Amino acid sequence: MGVPERTRGTRLGKVAKVAVLAGLVAILATGCSGEEILRFGWPEGVTPEADRMRTFWTWTVIAALVVGVIVWGLIFWSVAFFRKKKGTVEELPRQFQYNVPLELFCVGVPIVLVCVLFFFTATTESVVLAKEDDPDVTVDVTAFQWNWEFSYPEEQRTPEGQPISTVGSSTEIPLLVLPTDRKIQYNLRSTDVIHSFWVPEFNFKRDVMPFPEKNNQDNSFQNTIDREGAFVGRCAELCGTYHAMMNFEVRALSPDKYDRYIQLRTQVNQETGQPYTAAEALSIMQGEGCGELCSPTATTTKPFATDRTLRTASG
Repeated sequence: MGVPERTRGTRLGKVAKVAVLAGLVAILATGCSGEEILRFGWPEGVTPEADRMRTFWTWTVIAALVVGVIVWGLIFWSVAFFRKKKGTVEELPRQFQYNVPLELFCVGVPIVLVCVLFFFTATTESVVLAKEDDPDVTVDVTAFQWNWEFSYPEEQRTPEGQPISTVGSSTEIPLLVLPTDRKIQYNLRSTDVIHSFWVPEFNFKRDVMPFPEKNNQDNSFQNTIDREGAFVGRCAELCGTYHAMMNFEVRALSPDKYDRYIQLRTQVNQETGQPYTAAEALSIMQGEGCGELCSPTATTTKPFATDRTLRTASG
């Protein structure tokens, strides 16, 4: 007995829709490079630690997709070949009970997957959180509602004996100037509520606690930046009214440019009688040929006026 024309047409229509959908997915996927696809939405890292975490994430997602494809395949196979058919007597399908090999497979495989995942999680975490006893650069990061202060306690000091420091304001995004190819330690502390230090290109985020020693919080971490550039930094912990505007910018410079920056920050501006600010030091370096990399203002984010009286009824 042949298949009715209406049923055959319906099946062909479904196949055509699936083919069109697959074609659209294939066309859209060609807009992404292989490297972008394997990052699965993660930003391109600028530190070895970021690359290590991205690699771990990629293989974790691939493993999850493999398990997902197997599960989806079994579900679709069951739906396609074991569904109730019209005109047949309703009866239970063949039952499989006390199938020892199948039970061992269903228990053993997940245990192996969890153990493998735990192993690579632990090894990746140990690499990312590793610290050297004598880092090349130390930065004290102080978070407050709703901005940041960056100081360099181990670098040269100003003529007044104070450490080099940069403080953000409602009109100026603070610049965290760092060297490439040097081990950097970040010491985090908050003066009020819990904040979070996050630079997407670091693929790393850590909470900034008011009293880290009392909260059993490791308030420091280290990394090495691979290349020059400007990278936006954000607070990733809801901390109040202007949390979304609590941004900063990491400015990564080559070691020679960073040394020049530190040297300028310890000198006095003859016009103001005060040590050069971060913007003034970078302006001088830009005039010396540093280029856009030494822009005195942030290039990845803009300041936000926190004066609520500036708003009107129309927004």
